[in-house]
Amino acid sequence: MKIDNLNLLIIKHLRNGRKSYRKIAEELSLSENTVRARVHKLVKDGVLEISGLVDPDSISGHRVVMVGVKLKTMNLVKKGEEFSKLNGVVSVSVVTGRFDLILVVLLKSGFGLLEFYTDEVSKLKDVQSVETFVVYKSYNLKLPYILD
Repeated sequence: MKIDNLNLLIIKHLRNGRKSYRKIAEELSLSENTVRARVHKLVKDGVLEISGLVDPDSISGHRVVMVGVKLKTMNLVKKGEEFSKLNGVVSVSVVTGRFDLILVVLLKSGFGLLEFYTDEVSKLKDVQSVETFVVYKSYNLKLPYILD
């Protein structure tokens, strides 16, 4: 799907996911049906997902860590997909530099770093090393709540 300037403007207005199509249409001088149809197509084509996000600092007992992963294999995409399925993993990025993958992980009381590494990461093969970066304070970080 081609993302044109109008799609980008609509997406920017949806940063507040509760903003009505009518309000967006008024602000962009469009019809409400145009906005609705474009949003529907963006969602259908997998370009846009509208979901509730939380500020992890506001949830007691929760912590965000970032994990750099160095692999023994160059099958980065496959390993990234495997890591993305682990409990607590919010996102996985294949990156350049000293790591092959960067993970964003949400932890909570009863599911901390020890459990993440011993119960989750230990399931995967070809992990050469990991380095954990504890997030003490973040700005503009909002995450989907993924823990059971």
